[in-house]
Amino acid sequence: MTPVSPVTPVSPVTSKRLGTTAKGGGLVLLAAIAVLFPQVLTNPSVTNYGVLALIYVTCASAWNIFSGNTGYISIGQAVFYGSGAYAMGIAARDWHMEGTAVFWLLPLCGAVGAIIAVPFGLIALRVRRHTFIVITIAVFFIFQLMAFNFWFTGGSSGLNSPFLSWPAATYNTPFYYIALAYAAGSVLIAWLVRRSRFGLQLRAIRDDEDRARGLGVKAMRVKLGAFTISGAITAMIGAVWFYYLNQVEPQTGFNPLFDLALVLMVFLGGYGSISGPVLGALIIEPLTLWLNTQPALSGSVSEIMLGAVFLLVVLFMPRGIIPTGGEFITKIRTRGRPAVIPATTIGPASSGPTTPFSSGPPVSSGGAR
Repeated sequence: MTPVSPVTPVSPVTSKRLGTTAKGGGLVLLAAIAVLFPQVLTNPSVTNYGVLALIYVTCASAWNIFSGNTGYISIGQAVFYGSGAYAMGIAARDWHMEGTAVFWLLPLCGAVGAIIAVPFGLIALRVRRHTFIVITIAVFFIFQLMAFNFWFTGGSSGLNSPFLSWPAATYNTPFYYIALAYAAGSVLIAWLVRRSRFGLQLRAIRDDEDRARGLGVKAMRVKLGAFTISGAITAMIGAVWFYYLNQVEPQTGFNPLFDLALVLMVFLGGYGSISGPVLGALIIEPLTLWLNTQPALSGSVSEIMLGAVFLLVVLFMPRGIIPTGGEFITKIRTRGRPAVIPATTIGPASSGPTTPFSSGPPVSSGGAR
């Protein structure tokens, strides 16, 4: 019989290097696909899917910077989204700005979102998670009512964006690359926050806020900082959305379905992860757009279907696609064995079962000092 040669195990260092190389190659491939997408698929109806999907990737990543790291579920993110849209419309109208010059207002829109986030956060973040949800809903409806009733917002008619003289055939392409830049920037900021001491403090608050305070974390300051970053990013991409669609109204800028869609996207992809909101947005937003184009699913049928999807996700896959898929892949790689080798007992084997009256517990390899 031919002897079977033993399989040489892969060292942890080599495995880590292979994993890093695979992740880097995957990111390069995704970046290439994202950049070439509007050049290969030039149909405006297709590129429209891409623009709106990237806008929601930015919004979902911004939402996750705060809510995913702190555990405070915000149902008022549309406050920043609509405020950014209205800030651009009002500034462009009053300052008589036209064409591409309007894009210089994007930092101003981000500043408006940050300014709104400070008093909003100082009020809402004084309470704990469940009450926080109620306060964000209340603030959202206050902003929607203000948009309906204030004269400078245009009332129920809303605001029209300045005219942009771009060719109709390629009108979506510049907006696609602007949205892509914001999406990449928001994901990068989320990654930097997660790897920083600031992100560690946020996750400590999520795990046990009272204990985090006891360890010296300035919880209010840390939460408010993440809330402000999230609001500024959302306001800027809301301004891009307004200029892309050429109009904003109170019911579209401050849309309650916007907040529910963000929550569904993040929970579907993976709550608290970096890539989860991206995946969720790339699935939910194109699916929503497609459902709205189907005559048989007109009206509220598409919203009912999305609500059913959210219910299924919460019941059967509460951690989302990315964490659940990662656990499944790890289980396959380890063939059902535990990923960490359990500690072994040092010393002579016990001749009988250990009892509470034994002379002492066995010493494990992990507990030797």
